[in-house]
Amino acid sequence: MIKVGIVGGTGYTGVELLRLLADHDQVEVVAITSRSEAGTRVDEMFPSLRGYYDLAFTDASDESLAACDVVFFATPNGVAMRRIPALMAKGARIIDLSADFRLQDLGVWEKWYGEQHLAPELVPAAVYGLPEMFREKIAGARLVANPGCYATAIQLGFLPLVEQGLVDTSWLIADGKSGASGAGRAAKVGTLMGEVGESFKAYGASGHRHGPEIEQGLAAMQGKPATVTFVPHLVPMVRGIEATLYARLTDDSQDLQALFESRFADEPFVDVMPWGSHPETRSVRGGNTCRMALHRQPGQSQIIVTSVIDNLVKGAAGQAIQNLNIMCGLPETQGLKSPALLP
Repeated sequence: MIKVGIVGGTGYTGVELLRLLADHDQVEVVAITSRSEAGTRVDEMFPSLRGYYDLAFTDASDESLAACDVVFFATPNGVAMRRIPALMAKGARIIDLSADFRLQDLGVWEKWYGEQHLAPELVPAAVYGLPEMFREKIAGARLVANPGCYATAIQLGFLPLVEQGLVDTSWLIADGKSGASGAGRAAKVGTLMGEVGESFKAYGASGHRHGPEIEQGLAAMQGKPATVTFVPHLVPMVRGIEATLYARLTDDSQDLQALFESRFADEPFVDVMPWGSHPETRSVRGGNTCRMALHRQPGQSQIIVTSVIDNLVKGAAGQAIQNLNIMCGLPETQGLKSPALLP
């Protein structure tokens, strides 16, 4: 049995980890921390977990974390880099769901996250946790940087096109839409129902911190820099991300539907729908699937890819568990086989 700890268990990502791990028969959650809720039972804060966990939140300094095989960090940016070195020194393997280790260029990281990185020695060893690209490296990793939610949907949608050199990677556009849970569980005026309901807006249009992460991934796909214009939007729903992606074809000789189907044929959590389909966020709600489809308008050189995920599952907790399975030599789908929730 794999002993697991969770640092930062009271947010949406933390409770999603608990929900999914409750159905994982090779994992035992032995520690879950929260500075603000230490001593509170997990099932008191989250009644949906009654009967699944007999645990209370502990202080973040809890020594039981050091006895874990794998520790998830579901914390705000800037926390993991302070705590991870000591845990790794005691033998724990880490899956960080924050952005602390996603970017390999520390100068870029410090620019976007506004502080000095406190564990620069660990950054080169951190493996970016997108299984569809880095499965072999993840298997041997001691520190996995779980991708961002937007970055997951966008990179997977562009992946076959960029890998095969079929598009102009100096001109890529990603139009992303997210539900309010992407902003976290903390009370903020901008994500109150009275503010979000019956409204729709762009944000970060002058630059968003997921932009450098996406460009880093695109560069890894082709071995040279890429440029993406990325604009996120907030939509009045709880969960889900839809990314509409645009790229100019430089090679028009390929059967793109066949290319996508072939590239993802052995990927358990990517579903390529028939040409011209319109994937809906509700079709992936609660599941670990990225569902996508291809479009092309008459007389135009652009290819359009629509990609949907649940931002809390494939965009966070589910992908983290997928990475745990790979790291521990388990079937990749362990604990993640449930279909999406409808309605």
